Amino acid sequence: MTGRSRSSGEPAIEVRGLRTQFGTTVIHDDLDLTVKAGEVLGIVGGSGTGKSVLLKSIIGLIRPAAGEITVLGRNVDELSAAEMSRLRQRWGVLFQDGALFSSLTVAQNVEVPMKEHSDLPRALRRQLIEVKLGLVGLAPDAAHKYPAELSGGMRKRAGLARALALDPEILFLDEPTAGLDPIGAARFDELIGNLQRSLGLTVVMVTHDLDSLYAVCDRIAVLIDRRTRVGTIDELIQDDHPWIREYFRGPRGRAARETAEHGLQRSMG
Repeated sequence: MTGRSRSSGEPAIEVRGLRTQFGTTVIHDDLDLTVKAGEVLGIVGGSGTGKSVLLKSIIGLIRPAAGEITVLGRNVDELSAAEMSRLRQRWGVLFQDGALFSSLTVAQNVEVPMKEHSDLPRALRRQLIEVKLGLVGLAPDAAHKYPAELSGGMRKRAGLARALALDPEILFLDEPTAGLDPIGAARFDELIGNLQRSLGLTVVMVTHDLDSLYAVCDRIAVLIDRRTRVGTIDELIQDDHPWIREYFRGPRGRAARETAEHGLQRSMG
């Protein structure tokens, strides 16, 4: 896939009137969200607001109680099992800590989607595995290691290589920098930004990391009162909702903004 402009403005994902609940507990109610093709959208919110639930609803792992979800022009609720399987091949998912199969090597993990969804010959799969590992910054010898032999950052990169195995159009990330030290997190943010630009990806990222929001996100969806408020960081900083105000204008928010501004000054100077 060739790279394209940062955002085409066309919707890659549309969520309308979403309601998710577990028993009598309502997580989202009449939630709307649009993700533009080619953008990086961050999803944030307080504990229990359903950030990961929203992501899993979009990719079909959780069935909502009401509402409509359209991904790449397809209403996921109207698809047959075979059609849903084909649609899933057009996106990749990185769950927390990589979610790798512990009994498989890194190469075998990356190969799983290729074996499941393609009839590529083994030799070509091996070549593609090398390419994917190189894309995410893993050395060739990582291919033969098992997840338990990898650092947390390497496991995330291996999981990212598997998410990219089928050349997806959309990349879903669930807390991609959780558990990483600040240097490792910053390098992972840089990797995501570089991949988005070079591959023309649409990226949806659930995160609590303010530095990640400043580093790679075009817009941010804040889960508040079971719905979303969406905007750029500069727009959301002006929002007077108490949680949003504390999140973006509190000590951590101010520190992240200063870090981003210093990084911009260094890159320009």
